[in-house]
Amino acid sequence: MSLRLGDKAPNFQAKTSAGEIDFYEYLGDSWGVLFSHPADYTPVCTTELGKTASLKSEFEKRNVKVIALSVDSVESHKGWINDINETQGVEVNFPIIGDENREIALSYDMIHPNASLTATVRSLFVIAPDKSIKLIITYPASTGRNFQEILRVIDSLQLTANYSVATPADWKDGEDVVVVPAIKTEDIPAKFPKGFTQVKPYLRLTPQPNK
Repeated sequence: MSLRLGDKAPNFQAKTSAGEIDFYEYLGDSWGVLFSHPADYTPVCTTELGKTASLKSEFEKRNVKVIALSVDSVESHKGWINDINETQGVEVNFPIIGDENREIALSYDMIHPNASLTATVRSLFVIAPDKSIKLIITYPASTGRNFQEILRVIDSLQLTANYSVATPADWKDGEDVVVVPAIKTEDIPAKFPKGFTQVKPYLRLTPQPNK
């Protein structure tokens, strides 16, 4: 069965490039990003893992732990990591899961038979500290992921988890946000003392409350 937003992320035990892990224990109280790759030594994935490593400080300041998955072996991963470090000018600083029997890939619905019977698609899951799935993005094998978009969505998820707001199209951290419809207009000043702009009765904007 496919996973959907709000579902519990399946737990698993796995061998990784950084040793054996229990997924829930690895995440602890952090947010998590789990993302899959069709195979080791593939060109687009090499750039993606390099970009992820270069964004280590960005993930850390958001309390996010990253973990990757490929259906190749851990030994294969270790050789590939050397290539990633060399070609991308980074040090890969997160585990890569060896999912040779594809059990984890299947539990997360990462194999799409009409695309490939064996290779995982480029799935990415953002997982909240309560282990619920907050974002699912699936890219085709030919298109590399946009990691600035992933960071942007994490910013939105973390903001909207704590305040009665939503983020508009193309929103970036620091910009105005939308007051959710459940808040009555007359109640906005008490909840959002920075003020608000009513564009329409259903569209009320306020400065980002945690800035």
